[in-house]
Amino acid sequence: MKNILIIDDDIHIGNMLEEVLTREGYCVSRAYSGTEALLYLSGNRPDLILLDLMLPGLSGEEVLPKIKGIPVIVVSAKVDVDDKVKMLLGGAVDYVTKPFQIKELLARISVQLRRNLSAENNTVLKFHDLILDTDKHLVSISGNDIKLTRTEYAILKLLMQNPSQVITKSQLLERISEDTPDCTESSLKTHISHLRTKLRSVDDREYVESVWGIGFKMKEQ
Repeated sequence: MKNILIIDDDIHIGNMLEEVLTREGYCVSRAYSGTEALLYLSGNRPDLILLDLMLPGLSGEEVLPKIKGIPVIVVSAKVDVDDKVKMLLGGAVDYVTKPFQIKELLARISVQLRRNLSAENNTVLKFHDLILDTDKHLVSISGNDIKLTRTEYAILKLLMQNPSQVITKSQLLERISEDTPDCTESSLKTHISHLRTKLRSVDDREYVESVWGIGFKMKEQ
C-alpha cells in the first residue's frame, strides 16, 4: 500500500484529502507544520508528499529543498506563475492550485506514483541515442560504449531517471552519496564537466545542461 504524506495546516482540507485518499486505497500520514513534517521524514519515507506552501513555522518553500528522493506535489492557494515555476525548478514534480478538483488531483498522484515506480524498476534508461543499462553498468551512445567513473555514472543515472526535472546541486550530492561518498560540493562541477565532455566526444551533442543557480538536467533539443 502506497503511503502519502499530507503537509497542510488546514484541518478541513487535510481531513477531506485523508478521507478521499484512504478510500482510494492509500495509507495516509499527516503533518501540520514544516517542522513537524521534517521530524516525520527523519524516520519515515512516504511514497509521495502533498505539500502546502503557507505553513506555520517553516514554510513549504523552506521544506521542499530538504525533501530528498520523494516526489512532491505542491498544493497551494498561490496562483502566481512565478511561484509555480520556482517550486517546479526547486524540485516539485507537480503544482496544483487550490481550490482543486479531487479527480484531477487523484489523477496527478497516480501519474507520479506510476512514473516513480517505472523509474525505479527500469533497468535500461534511454534519452535520445544515450542508453544506460543499470544491470550491466554500461553507458553507450549509438552503440559506442563510454567509460565513466563511478561518480560520473551515478550523476548520469540520477539525471536520466528524472529527465524532465531540474536536479539541484544539494539533491545530487544527497542522492548519490551512498554510491559516491567522495563527491563533494567543490568537486561536483568538475565531475559534471568531465561527464559532459565524454558524452559530447561521441556525437557532438550536449546531453546535460546547467540551470544557472539551481542545478542540472538532461538537455532537450
